[in-house]
Amino acid sequence: MKREPLPPLNALRAFEATARHLSVKQAADELCVTPGAVSQSLKTLERHLGVPLFRRANRGIFLTDAGQDYLPSIRNAFRQIAEATRRIDRSDARGTLTVSVTPLFANAWLVPRLDGFRAAHPDIDLHLKASQAYADFVRDGVDVAVRHGLDRYPGLCSHRVLTVEVVPVATPALLARLGTPGSPAELARWPLLHDAQRTGWHHWFQAQGVSDPNAARGPALDDSGLLLQAVLAGQGAGLLPLALVATELAQGRLVKLADPLWLEQLAYYLVYPESSRDRPKVAAFRAWMLEAVRGDAEIGRP
Repeated sequence: MKREPLPPLNALRAFEATARHLSVKQAADELCVTPGAVSQSLKTLERHLGVPLFRRANRGIFLTDAGQDYLPSIRNAFRQIAEATRRIDRSDARGTLTVSVTPLFANAWLVPRLDGFRAAHPDIDLHLKASQAYADFVRDGVDVAVRHGLDRYPGLCSHRVLTVEVVPVATPALLARLGTPGSPAELARWPLLHDAQRTGWHHWFQAQGVSDPNAARGPALDDSGLLLQAVLAGQGAGLLPLALVATELAQGRLVKLADPLWLEQLAYYLVYPESSRDRPKVAAFRAWMLEAVRGDAEIGRP
């Protein structure tokens, strides 16, 4: 059987990057080549296939129907190559493990415990990437991630790490202007500041027995630190981890609008691709983190 010649790999890489960014320049920046080189690779691929993959209009670039049909298979092929390469890597039990983690979790929990991981696994160097965005386990080179939210991670392995105690807070000036809320239902009428997923307040009101409080309006911020700054600026009430606002409460810069509460629906989860379950570095980090969390619970640490 005659084997059909494959398109040049560089042309396929140029196609996938350009299709993802819908920009030749951004694709060139990612691939560390010139825009002219990317354009030439795209022309080579289109000649090889005999169909146009992109159309240009109003100084923009868009996929043709053929390009849209071609992209998922090429993207999946690169993903399979990356995962196969990781599985065959003989040095996987040592070296660098890249962990994508939210800034709050990194500061409050992970960084203070790094000495424990280094002592248990001296051959593994952790590379922490602080981010609130969803991790791309192929393109970004992330091995494992820690995210806060509901346990909704399709296609990924997930492990509940810990739940944090949250408290609604506001500035004394805002409290003086709006008055002390006599009930959670009254707080629903305040200007509220939300987390990126707009889930925190929803679950808090549910836990307080307030049904459909219509409290989804208001700004959403994708980082707890930014949310805290917006609360300190008097822009509204925020639902924040108690550990994050303890200093501001003690100094009188913020006041509690209700007692702290544990929301079991929301937690920090350790997540990674199913294909990485048995990778030595991932397994080592998973075992260490879950054991550290159990140790914290036993001695009453946050």
